[in-house]
Amino acid sequence: MDIAFPKRQLAVFVDGCFWHGCPEHCVIPKSNRDWWLWKFDVNARRDADTDRRLVDLGWSVARVWEHVDVQEAADTVEAALQG
Repeated sequence: MDIAFPKRQLAVFVDGCFWHGCPEHCVIPKSNRDWWLWKFDVNARRDADTDRRLVDLGWSVARVWEHVDVQEAADTVEAALQG
């Protein structure tokens, strides 16, 4: 969790394009390609599991890509807080 709003039970994650497999910016390395595909899959499953666990605890989750404009990211967080 990158930012937490405990009173509002909102967890905010800023996902890096490379490690979280951004469909716009992630370039899969040519060396050890199969391992990288596996790693990105493991990361995506871990993220989904983290989201599920937080929701099960009564939290909301907002995720934004690192490349997203700051105002757009703030709007996403604001919408989640009002959600």
